[in-house]
Amino acid sequence: MGAILGIALCLVVIVFVIFIIGLVMYNSLIRKKNEVNNAFASIDTLLKKRYDLIPNLVASVQQYMKHEQGTLTQITEMRAKAMSGNLTPDQRIELETKLTKTLGGIMVAVENYPDLKANTNFLQLQAALNEVEEQISAARRAYNAAVTDLNNAIEMFPSNMMASMMKLQKRTLFEISEEERKNVNVKNLFNQ
Repeated sequence: MGAILGIALCLVVIVFVIFIIGLVMYNSLIRKKNEVNNAFASIDTLLKKRYDLIPNLVASVQQYMKHEQGTLTQITEMRAKAMSGNLTPDQRIELETKLTKTLGGIMVAVENYPDLKANTNFLQLQAALNEVEEQISAARRAYNAAVTDLNNAIEMFPSNMMASMMKLQKRTLFEISEEERKNVNVKNLFNQ
């Protein structure tokens, strides 16, 4: 009778330990998922700030940049699409990458308009946009760190089994485009 009681006690302890391990993994995965969602929400807040600046920037630049009218229209359309709220996180990441690149192109094009570069309103908008872009960059790094942590937990054993049961999916990182990865040709910048 004592041996059976000992075996039963060992089984109870093993089941309890497995339960505790499962509970810790579950809570860890939930925490990681929530950190990703929180980081994405932080980016969302900063993007809203950027979206609020874009109409002012476009209005300020429009009178000077007749040749870049297509780019200004494209920025306005991307802003409207992003604010519609009908995008998946992956679609949102792709759209934000395009918008960042297009806004950068506008800032480079401004160099051809000395009157615009001297306009106080534009300079204030440019400074505000630069600040927001730096904040977005920092928020994207925090998001990518949270996503990497979650993706590792989803892929690594034994948490991958719990993640599978929870139907957690890998999330997409914010990445720069291939165009932005290329080295800058300084000679071309001076020949514009």
